[in-house]
Amino acid sequence: MKSLNRANVLTRNTDWFAYRFITPVILFFIVWNVIPVFWMVGLGFYKYVMISAHGPVFVGLKNYINILNDVRIWNAFSKTFTFVVVGVFVETCLGIFLGFLFWGSRNMPGRRFALTLLFAPMVLTPVASGLFFRLILDPTFGILNHILNTLFNIQINFLGKGFNAFASILLVDIWMWTPFLIMMTLAALGSVPSAELEAADIDRLPFISKFRYIIWPHGKFILILGILLRTIESFKSMDVVFTMTFGGPGNATELLGIALYRKAFESFKMGESSALSIIALLVAIGFTAIFLEILNKRKKVEG
Repeated sequence: MKSLNRANVLTRNTDWFAYRFITPVILFFIVWNVIPVFWMVGLGFYKYVMISAHGPVFVGLKNYINILNDVRIWNAFSKTFTFVVVGVFVETCLGIFLGFLFWGSRNMPGRRFALTLLFAPMVLTPVASGLFFRLILDPTFGILNHILNTLFNIQINFLGKGFNAFASILLVDIWMWTPFLIMMTLAALGSVPSAELEAADIDRLPFISKFRYIIWPHGKFILILGILLRTIESFKSMDVVFTMTFGGPGNATELLGIALYRKAFESFKMGESSALSIIALLVAIGFTAIFLEILNKRKKVEG
């Protein structure tokens, strides 16, 4: 009995010790995440302009109706979806290809150094990368135009024309975040049991069959998680685009994040910007729900 009571006391002390550590994290999460979200939800039902002399006025769903009737917001959504779909698709394809390439060359000399260089764009701050490429692509004194003019006697206005600017920010995003998908691919491949791979090599199983029956069942969850995280992050992209083009020329590269910034901090329409933030949050939740449903369906099929 004494040993049982002592075990119960130790368990209670351990639980209290764990709660003391997790409580500050929970409080931080509530103060900096939960409360602002509820505040934003409430503000979305008010007409509130920060530079106006009038205080917040309750308007119900009018802010949401104004946003849904705003052609510029729909244009921003369209460009954002194009940016997300094309960017994540290319990053995923390149990430899987390069991930398999590095996974199959474990004894290659300089492999770690090559991986370090490959992961470098991912660890750079997006603002620094945006400014860096803005200088490279500058039509007047940019190094890329200087090289093109020297070798081919041509000059391209990368950031001054709509299609060129959108393609430029897309390529910079792919350059920055393909290493993340490479890392997730390597992590997924690392989760595959080596015994099964060795047995497949002994049986001389074709690569397609090896991928379908061994690699994919073990690594798909990590890879799909990486695609999900990259999709949500790409949907929120703003910093690189803002530093490279400021959403221009015109509104050619005005993604949803920049449209939200302009509505909140240039027009100071805090009510409408809060409503737009809620819509963007619901879309991000929708992305998450789709990916989780795909995972759950695969689990049910395998079960």
